[in-house]
Amino acid sequence: MHFSLFLTSRSRGPEEDRPVMQAMVEHAADAEQKGFDAVFLPDHHFTGYAPPASDPFVFAAYLAGKLDRMHFGFSVQTLALHHPVRFAERLALLDQLTDGKLLVGVGSGTTPEEMIGFGVNYQDSSRLANENLEIAQKLWAKKPGDEPVVFDNGHYRGAVVSRIVPAPYSKPEPRVMSVAARPSSVERAAKNAQPAFILAFTPPVIDSGNAFEEVKKNFTTYRTALEAAGHSEDVVKAALEWTTHSYQHVHIAETDEQAAAEMEIILEQYQETVEREHAANKAAEAISGVDLRPTPDARTEGYKGTWCLYGSPETVAAELKKYQELGIGNVLLALMGGPLTEERRRFTEQSMRLFSERVLPLLREAGDTAVDLEGLETAGEKVAAL
Repeated sequence: MHFSLFLTSRSRGPEEDRPVMQAMVEHAADAEQKGFDAVFLPDHHFTGYAPPASDPFVFAAYLAGKLDRMHFGFSVQTLALHHPVRFAERLALLDQLTDGKLLVGVGSGTTPEEMIGFGVNYQDSSRLANENLEIAQKLWAKKPGDEPVVFDNGHYRGAVVSRIVPAPYSKPEPRVMSVAARPSSVERAAKNAQPAFILAFTPPVIDSGNAFEEVKKNFTTYRTALEAAGHSEDVVKAALEWTTHSYQHVHIAETDEQAAAEMEIILEQYQETVEREHAANKAAEAISGVDLRPTPDARTEGYKGTWCLYGSPETVAAELKKYQELGIGNVLLALMGGPLTEERRRFTEQSMRLFSERVLPLLREAGDTAVDLEGLETAGEKVAAL
């Protein structure tokens, strides 16, 4: 099982942008030392969700120059906000710069505020996302001498006569991940042997509090479709290796009681931040002609049971072991979400230390993985080998 770090720290104002970005770089470097396999970056705009999320491609390229071992994921790229040719070019270049260590989550969902900021009609987002991905895939496949790729998605139109330069490192294209939420997206992921994001809920209810059973149901649906699609065993294995279950909030303490008390503080600070962001989104909804559901309350038991993982190292390892045995290949963990208060920094450092020193070894033991640690010089190398 892979473990990935979700970089989602919030900025509450211009004066926090640079400190938050610096903390995220340090957090990513610490994750590589402590045995994580990937960092995932969001694609968000205007709200302060995470300052580098305004251009996660640039941030990933910067991190790639510092982190030799890590994969770089996107959760997720909002395709409706991209020019399809620029999207294809930038991903091909980043695929080359990282030697193919990309995990490109794609989707259509974002907020009306972000959509109108790019001149996109919120109600067109799903169609634009699908059409932009189809255009990008045609461009990655195009060879010199092929007929021009002509496109018109109603927002952008044009024709590419030659080819995308550079060509992607990965063949036939950079590794795309779908959110396996609807029958159509499950079918697309299975047909193309894409790793999938597996939801811990069934829309429109997003906080039922029954994460494992929801993941089990959705993962079984995806895996069944993948295995029925006629791929080779190796192709199926590669897709499952990075199929991902995500947690928005992860916190580890010495005891379950301490973890629960500290998680209450984390979620209270988080809720204050998302409600501030939601006020701007409501104003954008009025301009966009939509009226979306209110922001969920992260302090409820339903939300915590869907989006949160917290407890002692033994409790957290036992929960993760269930997903390991289910066959989930990657778990995406957010350990520094919400505003970056000094308290949040301390909680993050505590969780990272306990995860690497006590949770990972328990999962290694549970998985009965034989790893020879002799000859590895540093604790970080030993944890990475686990």
